[in-house]
Amino acid sequence: MARVVVGLSGGVDSSVAAYLLKEAGHEVIGLFMRNWTDEQPTLEAECPWIEDSNDALLVAEKLGIPFQVLDLSADYKTRIVDYMFAEYQAGRTPNPDVLCNREIKFDLFLAAALKLGADFVATGHYAQKTTSEDGMHHLLAGADGNKDQSYFLCQLSQAQLAKALFPIGHLPKPEVRRIAKEAGLATAEKKDSQGLCFIGKVRLPDFLQQQLAVKEGDIVEVDRNAPAFANAICGEPWALTPAMGPVVGRHSGAHFFTVGQRKGLLVGGKPLPLFVIGTDVATNTVYVGQGEDHPGLYRPCVWMLASEVHWVRPDLHLTPGASMRVMARIRYRQALVPATLTASEMGLALEPDTPFKSVAAGQFAAWYDGDELLGSGIIHA
Repeated sequence: MARVVVGLSGGVDSSVAAYLLKEAGHEVIGLFMRNWTDEQPTLEAECPWIEDSNDALLVAEKLGIPFQVLDLSADYKTRIVDYMFAEYQAGRTPNPDVLCNREIKFDLFLAAALKLGADFVATGHYAQKTTSEDGMHHLLAGADGNKDQSYFLCQLSQAQLAKALFPIGHLPKPEVRRIAKEAGLATAEKKDSQGLCFIGKVRLPDFLQQQLAVKEGDIVEVDRNAPAFANAICGEPWALTPAMGPVVGRHSGAHFFTVGQRKGLLVGGKPLPLFVIGTDVATNTVYVGQGEDHPGLYRPCVWMLASEVHWVRPDLHLTPGASMRVMARIRYRQALVPATLTASEMGLALEPDTPFKSVAAGQFAAWYDGDELLGSGIIHA
């Protein structure tokens, strides 16, 4: 049997992960990651770390396993929070949850676990892992399609997967709660956490305004028949300019908005709802269009620089000129769509059979073969 350090978050998923490992006869150690302690940006009663830590301790005591608190708050600020601010400042839309797994849970946390003599680390992710005879690790979607979290693990390496266990990945969420209840775990009926990884539910503009300045600018409405949306070239953003439409409102900073956003525009009097179709932090302009079917919301192709592409399956790395058929998504919970992945000297082009909606630079695109996640990349344009 193995020594396994479980990332006890204070939620039901990691609690059941620890329970199942203990029941299987493994030596289990519970480790709570203290990554964020500033409650200022969080909405009232959402994800307070002290409550989570106490719940994790209660589970550890119930299971009779050792429990420690690991303070990673300084590194979390540097690697995740500062990264978020920098990306938004540059007009990109980051995904802190993906980076949190790569940089915190399966890097710093893993290193701390190995110092405790761990053979593996385990989390409550709804994902699965298999290992083939040649030693290749395969990252698979969770069995519960409604909870599959493989997308959040799309930047993990073979070395990280080698030490990772996902004990609940084969279970549906209702079964996880049933197990927790039958085991008498304090987290059995605890509501799932929402919001930013380890920070909680926040109003994003308020959070960003802690470091990013308010800077008023124009909201420009672009007609759906604008020539910018014709003859799109993969890897080039829409050619939007302030002269393309009337000014219909004012905003507090282009860096506070992302493509596809509807809330927060505060512009009324239109036949159809307005959606953000583009931002320009250089001119501090937010571009909007009417209706969910506005052509500015759709992209026929996304582009990823070679330096920002990661293969979970490095044996499948494409050489320039090569292509492969995949299933792809550009955000969590988005349905997988058929697409063609094509390599060049500069990077990868991902062309879906049906256009992606609400694409923003900085997001992660991930591609699959069936249930297996093969790789991912940061969308450049």
